[in-house]
Amino acid sequence: MSGAGSKQFKVLVVEDEFLVRLTLVEALSDEGFQVLEAETGDAALPILQGYQEISLLLTDIQLPGTINGRTLALKAREHLPNLPIIFMTGGPNANEETDGSAQDVFISKPYTLASICKAAKRLTSVAAE
Repeated sequence: MSGAGSKQFKVLVVEDEFLVRLTLVEALSDEGFQVLEAETGDAALPILQGYQEISLLLTDIQLPGTINGRTLALKAREHLPNLPIIFMTGGPNANEETDGSAQDVFISKPYTLASICKAAKRLTSVAAE
């Protein structure tokens, strides 16, 4: 396991495509993260509201249902104001439509699992300081 010490960090992965979500969950778990998952923003919101120990939100911006990734991020920060967020996006200017927090990272699709894991490690280590 290359993510020694990461076990204390809990990540919520929100992705509607099952195989993509499964791959992300496996990659982050292999790096030592505890991973929760949700298919939609609607399913993710109660998880975020119920777990104060979530260290990182990894979300697609375009999600089915009534809560997209941007709205989910805003609602998450009502409960966890310092929550780092990785947005996965296919749009070129998606970062212009969020609150622009320094704790936000935008990773364009197609992305590599290595880039997701690297960003997750960086954001959780900064948040832990």
